[in-house]
Amino acid sequence: MLRYFYLLRGTPARWMPIFVWVAIDIVLWGFITRFLNSIAASRLNFVPALLGAVLLFDFFIRVMHGVAGVFLEDVWSRNFLNLFASPLTIPQYLLGLVVTSTVTSLLGLMVMLVLATALFGLSFFVYGLTLVPFLLILFLFGVSLGICTSAMVLRLGPSAEWLVWPVPAVISPFAGVFYPISILPHWMQFIGKLLPVSYVFEGLRKIISGGAVPATSLILGGGLAVMYVLLACWFFKRIFRHAVRTGILARYSAESLS
Repeated sequence: MLRYFYLLRGTPARWMPIFVWVAIDIVLWGFITRFLNSIAASRLNFVPALLGAVLLFDFFIRVMHGVAGVFLEDVWSRNFLNLFASPLTIPQYLLGLVVTSTVTSLLGLMVMLVLATALFGLSFFVYGLTLVPFLLILFLFGVSLGICTSAMVLRLGPSAEWLVWPVPAVISPFAGVFYPISILPHWMQFIGKLLPVSYVFEGLRKIISGGAVPATSLILGGGLAVMYVLLACWFFKRIFRHAVRTGILARYSAESLS
């Protein structure tokens, strides 16, 4: 955590991914939803349906990329030997990744909320504490994917970095971010029901349309998210032990590892 803090303090350009890209997303999608409202024959308000989905999915992406990004800082600087020559344990290292990602993701979320409220009138505060469990599910699943993709890079080598960035885009068609998963083919629906984020967006659409808080969606999504976090931590620890046993950490400057 301190290492990443020093990186942020010493390199102002590193603040750009935290604030600038999230601001661009909200402004771009905000004007798209405003345009759709102006031309739609029905008086459906696209702002909470689309802009709200963008905001929450962006939060999930920031969490996942935040965890993996801090890990990749150690890849780029070839810092693993320095870290693990110290008394640092794997749970402590993963906790540092998660806490650092939490801080940066919450900063980005605050920027998105301020812009969405000030420019486009989208206020999540009217839903109160109802949103907290949904955000928690997004956070936990983002953490699990961040840890899992970090383990993949640790196992396959620095050239596997390209596997990290497209993961949210790959799962988004199955997650029903902008549409209900009921319109998908059955095989895609099956995959979607294995993703905690699908329960988040299905549940929030019910709330926006005036329905009650879907307890079943929260239980299923939360249970899946917790299970994936535990599996990701187990997977990372297993890969790390393999890296130590085979000497991968000692030659981690290679582009690829067998």
